[in-house]
Amino acid sequence: MMPEVSISSGTSATARDAFLFGKYEMGRLLGCGAFAKVYHARSVSTGQSVAIKVISKAKIAGSAMSSHVKREISIMHRLRHPNIVKIYEVLATKTKIYVVMEFVKGGELFSKISKGGRFGEDLARKYFRQLISALEFCHSRGVYHRDLKPENILIDENGDLKMTDFGLSALSDEQIRSDGLLHTLCGTPAYVAPEILNKKGYDGARADVWSCGVVLFVLTAGYLPFHDHNLMTMYKKIYRGEYRSPKWMSSDLKRFLSRLLDTNSKTRITVDEILRDPWLMKGGVDDESSEFRPEDGFSPEFEYCPTECPLNAFDIISMSSGLDLSGLFGNSAGHVERVVSCESPERIVGKVREAVESTKSEYNLISTRSEWGMEIEGQKGKFMLEVEIHRLTDTLAVVDVKRKTGDISHYQSLWKEKIMPKLTVTAEAPPVAAAADCDQD
Repeated sequence: MMPEVSISSGTSATARDAFLFGKYEMGRLLGCGAFAKVYHARSVSTGQSVAIKVISKAKIAGSAMSSHVKREISIMHRLRHPNIVKIYEVLATKTKIYVVMEFVKGGELFSKISKGGRFGEDLARKYFRQLISALEFCHSRGVYHRDLKPENILIDENGDLKMTDFGLSALSDEQIRSDGLLHTLCGTPAYVAPEILNKKGYDGARADVWSCGVVLFVLTAGYLPFHDHNLMTMYKKIYRGEYRSPKWMSSDLKRFLSRLLDTNSKTRITVDEILRDPWLMKGGVDDESSEFRPEDGFSPEFEYCPTECPLNAFDIISMSSGLDLSGLFGNSAGHVERVVSCESPERIVGKVREAVESTKSEYNLISTRSEWGMEIEGQKGKFMLEVEIHRLTDTLAVVDVKRKTGDISHYQSLWKEKIMPKLTVTAEAPPVAAAADCDQD
C-alpha cells in the first residue's frame, strides 16, 4: 500500500505572500499547468534555492487528481538518489498544498538539445549512465516511471542529470495485477513502448528501458527515431521498430540501440545487461567541446509544434475501450471516441454496415470518406456520425468515432448499443488519473 504522506498545516500563507510560513521567500514563477504553479523560492534559514509546486485543493477535490497528487508525493519520498530530484517537505493551508523540492538550475535536457545540436557520444554516455543509475534505483524501490523523455530530465549547474516528473509513475505494490504486469495505458507517444499499446499488459521495467533507448537516440542523433505527423503512422513505426540511425553513430552505439529498441519486450536488454554493455563501459567524457554538434544541423522532425504538444498520455488513454473520455468535453457535438479492435479494418467496415442496416433506415450510410472511413446520417439529417478506421498492426486496428451533429442520445443508441457490441475490442483498461503532472492554480 502507499505509505502515508504527512502534511504540515498552516492557516494563512499563500503562494503570493513574500514569505511562506516564514520559511521560504517566494520568487519568480517557473511554470504552470492546469492545477498547479511552480515557483522559485529561497530558504530563509539556509539561503538554499528550492522549487515549490503550489497545488489548488479546490481544483483537485473530488477528482482522481487528488489521489494522483498524493501518489506522486509518496513516490518522491521513496526516492533518494543523486540523479533524482529531491522532495524536501510538504506544507499546506486550507486551500493550497505546497510541495518543496530541489531546485535544478540548469533546466531541461530537452532545451539543451533543441537549441540546435546533438550530443557527442562521450557526453551522451555520461548522461545515460546517470539516467540508468537513477532508473535502477527506482525499479529497486518498486517504482516505474512510465514517462521518461528529455522534458522530464533536468541538468544541474554541475552538469549532472536529475530525473523528475513522477506524475505517471506506477507502484509495484499497488498497480501490478495478478498476472505480474501493469495494464494502464500511459506515456508520451514518441517514447512509449510498443507493448503498452496492445493492452495485454506490460512489464514496467522493460517499458522504461525502451523509453531510455528513445532518449539515447535523441541525445546522439538530434531527432526522434519514431516520428510522423500522423499519430497512427507513428504507432505503426513503433510496433515495427522502424527507424534509421544517422551515419555518424558508431557501430557499437547502433548495436546498443538495437537492443534497447527491441520491439520484443522479452528479449529487450535489461537494466543489469545495460550496465555491462561495452558501449556504456567505455572511457570518460570528452571536454565541453564535445557537448553539441550544431554543424550537423537539427532535424525538423524533432521540433515540437504547438499542435503536437498535447499528444501525451491523454491520446493513449483515450484508446482504451474501457475509458470514454467524452465526458471530459461535455455533451456537445464534436467529441471523438477511440477504441482498439483486434479485427481487420475490412471486417470492421462490414460490421459497421451491418449494424447500420439493422436499424431499418433509422440511420443510413450516406458516404464513404475513404477506404476505411464512412459517414452515417439519421433523424432526417439532424444527426451525423463519422467513423474512421486505422490499421495499427496485423492484429490491431484503431476506430475513431466522431459525432458531428445531433443529440447525444442518438450517439449512444447507434454507437454504444448497435455498432460497438459487434466489434471485438481488446480487454478493457482500468480508469486512470489524468496525464497532467501539475495543474494550473
